[in-house]
Amino acid sequence: MTPISSKLPQTGTTIFTVMSALAAEVGAINLSQGFPDFNTSPELIKLVNTAMKKGHNQYAPMPGVMALREQIAQKTEKLYGAKYNPDTEITITAGGTQAIFTAITAVVNPNDEVIIFEPAFDCYAPAIKLMGGVVKSLELTPPDYKIPWEMVKRLINQKTRMIILNTPHNPTATILTREDIDELTALVKSRDILILSDEVYEHLIYDGETHHGMARYADLRQRSFVVASFGKPFHATGWKVGYCMAPAFLMQEFRKVHQFLVFSVNAPIQYAIAEYLKDENSYLSLPDFFQQKRDHFRKGLEQSRFKLLPCSGSYFQSVTYNDITDEKDSDFALRLTKEIGVASIPTSAFYTHGTDHHVLRFCFAKRQETLDKAVDRLVKV
Repeated sequence: MTPISSKLPQTGTTIFTVMSALAAEVGAINLSQGFPDFNTSPELIKLVNTAMKKGHNQYAPMPGVMALREQIAQKTEKLYGAKYNPDTEITITAGGTQAIFTAITAVVNPNDEVIIFEPAFDCYAPAIKLMGGVVKSLELTPPDYKIPWEMVKRLINQKTRMIILNTPHNPTATILTREDIDELTALVKSRDILILSDEVYEHLIYDGETHHGMARYADLRQRSFVVASFGKPFHATGWKVGYCMAPAFLMQEFRKVHQFLVFSVNAPIQYAIAEYLKDENSYLSLPDFFQQKRDHFRKGLEQSRFKLLPCSGSYFQSVTYNDITDEKDSDFALRLTKEIGVASIPTSAFYTHGTDHHVLRFCFAKRQETLDKAVDRLVKV
C-alpha cells in the first residue's frame, strides 16, 4: 500500500503515557500523570449507581443533560457573576481535551494563527495543526512563568484567530492575575480574536487567591470558549466528563462539531453530577483539601536538594534540580524513576523545541502515605 502521509509527523506517544508505563514497569511511585490515587466521594458513586438503576442508561441529549447544564449555569453565576444560558451556551463534553479539540476544530481554519504559551498542555498544538492552523508559541521561563504581554502584541497580526490560555496552569501551577486580565482585555479590544481558556483546575486555587477566569469579565466572556472538567475536582479523571461554555454564536459552531465527534456523553454520570452539585460544598471545599496536600508535600521537599517553584493552583508542584545534576530533565526523570522509584514529568516535554530549564513536575493529588513515601525517597537524592 502507498505509505500514509502523517498529519502529525513529529507526534509520538505522550510523555504521560511513557512515564506512567515506566512507573508501573519498575514499581515506582507515580507522581507523573495527573490523577489521584484515592477514590471519589462515596456519595457521588452512589448517585451514579442510583441514576443507572433509574434507567438513565441510554443516549443523553447531544448538548448534555439539562439538569447538569442548569447546575453549571447556577454555579458559574454564583462564583463569577456570569450568566450563561444552559440551553444555548453550555455543552457537556467527554472531558476537557475533547472540549478543547472541538473548540479549535469549530473556528480555526487553514492558515489561521493561534497563540499558545509554553510550557503548554500537549493537546493544543496538535489540534491546531490538524485544522491547518499555524501555531505561534511564546516560551515562558521559570521561576514565575509570567506572560510577557509586549511580546504577545508583536505576534498579533491579521491572521491571528485565537489565543489559548490555561489557568491554573499545567505544568507550572501559576495563575492569571488581574494585571494579566487587564493586558489581555486591552490586547483583544477592537480585534477579531477569539479566546480558548482551559480552566479545568478552576477550583484548585490556593492561599486565598482569586480565579481570574474568562467568565468573570464581560469583555472577555463574549469572545471566549471556557473549558472545565469534573474529573479533576471530583477525583474521577477516568469518567472523562467536562463542559464548555461560550456565547451562543460560538456554541452553535461548537455543537456542529461536537455532535459528530462524540454526539453525547455518559448519561448516568451526568445525572449524578447534577445532583451532587446541588451541595456547593462539593466544590467550595476543594481549595483547602488540595492546599493541605500541597503544603504537606512542599514541607517534605524542603528537606531535599530540589528547589521548589511557586505553586498557586492545580495539583502539580514543579522543582528545579540544578544543585543535583546537569543532566537533561528527560534523562534525570528516567533515572529518578528507575533508581529512586519516583516518577515525574520533565517539563521540556511541554515545549515545542524541548526547551530544558532543568524543571520536573510532580503531582501531589495523592494520599498522604503516598506523598510521604515519595518524599522519603526524594530527600535521599
